[in-house]
Amino acid sequence: AAFYGALLHQPPVAGQGPSHWLVGLPAGGRLEIYAPARSRPRPRQEGRLALALQRPAGPDGGTTLQSWIAEAETAGARLLEGPRQEPFGWEAWLGDPEGNRLLLLVAA
Repeated sequence: AAFYGALLHQPPVAGQGPSHWLVGLPAGGRLEIYAPARSRPRPRQEGRLALALQRPAGPDGGTTLQSWIAEAETAGARLLEGPRQEPFGWEAWLGDPEGNRLLLLVAA
């Protein structure tokens, strides 16, 4: 929760239990982060889905993305695939501190 709070510039707030956190989204709504109950089986496998966070492009989308990657690494992320420009903007894949895949996208 602290990692995602840092990336979204919002403080995490305790949710409904010790492993449930809420992080406000700048445009409204919230990101809910929780650990599933230990009584549920959770096989370790790479999933087909990942969280994506998007920011609007400033004058230079590549520089905006580089800055955001640096923030994420300072908060504990690991760069998996470096920045690249796509038709829809600049993107980079990271692993969050728990190993979940995360796409940072600076829209064109």
